[in-house]
Amino acid sequence: MNKTRKLAYLSILLSLALALHIFERTLPLPMPVPGVKLGLANIVTLLTIVFFGFKEALLIVIMRTFIGSIFGGGILAFCFSVAGGLLSTMVMALMYKRFIKYFSIPSVSITGAVFHNIGQIAVASFVIQNINLVYYLPVLLFSGIITGFFTGLLVQLTLKPLENIGASLSFFPRSQSK
Repeated sequence: MNKTRKLAYLSILLSLALALHIFERTLPLPMPVPGVKLGLANIVTLLTIVFFGFKEALLIVIMRTFIGSIFGGGILAFCFSVAGGLLSTMVMALMYKRFIKYFSIPSVSITGAVFHNIGQIAVASFVIQNINLVYYLPVLLFSGIITGFFTGLLVQLTLKPLENIGASLSFFPRSQSK
């Protein structure tokens, strides 16, 4: 795949991730716990890991969180989101690359959601200088398991159709069927 085509595909994925990020922020979810989110942009991160790789997924996460913070949220939102996103992406990429024989895509997504929450709590504890925020972690981890499962299921359900489309268009450089 030439560089121009790859840049175009990654730009589309970044746009989709950003749109999902902003859309999710506007949802009036009746969440009794602040900070619980669906993690819709994680769908794009995981698809990018599968079809392009770790470096590209990391780039998408950094760009999405930076641009998303410009549209709303500010510097603290960026710090929390990028910390969670980087940790989540690293863990998901490692699981996918080394252990996909043993774990399903939803399992990879659940692990990513859990580590995203761990990264956010770590940064929040550091910023406000209060380690007691770890008591909030079980609630976030539980919600991460649920949301991670559903986002992972969405990725799993879209992989085969995307691989078929991608194969006919020479779209993706890699696929799950390696």
